[in-house]
Amino acid sequence: MFIPFEKDLHEAVFIKRENRFILTCKLTANGQQVTVHLQDPGRLKELLIPGNTVYLSYHDVPHRKTKWTAELVRKPSSDVLVSLRSTLPNRLIERALKQDRLPEFSRYQYQKREYTFQGSRWDFLLTHGIQNYILEIKSVTFEKDGIGYFPDAPTKRGTRHVRELREIRIHSNIKTGILFVCQREDIDTVRPAHWIDPDFTAALQDAEKNGVDLYARTCHVSLEGISLQKPVPVRI
Repeated sequence: MFIPFEKDLHEAVFIKRENRFILTCKLTANGQQVTVHLQDPGRLKELLIPGNTVYLSYHDVPHRKTKWTAELVRKPSSDVLVSLRSTLPNRLIERALKQDRLPEFSRYQYQKREYTFQGSRWDFLLTHGIQNYILEIKSVTFEKDGIGYFPDAPTKRGTRHVRELREIRIHSNIKTGILFVCQREDIDTVRPAHWIDPDFTAALQDAEKNGVDLYARTCHVSLEGISLQKPVPVRI
């Protein structure tokens, strides 16, 4: 399951982060300093280190304030590339579900994306006969010692989603699950980052105890694109 990048990637050096969504980088090819849009609002402190290598795409669109977008960052002192595109996991999983490429969901059929239920919008609705299954996707970029952690910044929205999935599972016949998509290949296990967001950790533990399924998969990231890889355990 492979999604190629739509634009050529340009190597650059990360200089600094201006705010959650704006970076300053220097293009390797000509030394030009450019303003860059960052999709991922996480902290990314272990990746966005001054002097580290990033890869950018160029978008010559009139309405855009920034012409450059951060696509990848190289893990310091490593060849591992990490995707910074927060929308890629949903695209990967949607394609995999439609093509029945995920054994963990093989008994279900893909129905729709962005399914609205009880006032919240969920990533995917799957069905098996009259059985509905709500699946939520979480993107993982933070890694330490082979463990992928989520979140890498406090997430009230993420905590609310987990609690709502628990309530749906308890009070209806709808099954619910969370799939953590690691946008890198150097992860063997996924865990909640309890020291970053204890509320999310507690909500996830409670959700699992009450029947919410937890899954995780890694990705292989290259300069050509991103592909879905092996399943890894979620340990909480």
